[in-house]
Amino acid sequence: MSLQNSSDDKIQVIRTKPGQALGCSIIDEDGREVPITEEMIQKACRELDQRLVKPAEQK
Repeated sequence: MSLQNSSDDKIQVIRTKPGQALGCSIIDEDGREVPITEEMIQKACRELDQRLVKPAEQK
């Protein structure tokens, strides 16, 4: 499967608490540690989906 292929597979996600940190962090521009949440990852994925360029058809 390549990155250009989309999948309709569904994976069940079990959330314990909305907005819960995922155990990892980033450092912001002020040097503060900011926990990464599921919402941050979902937002990044949505932004990447919007930038996805459909490959040209091969003849």
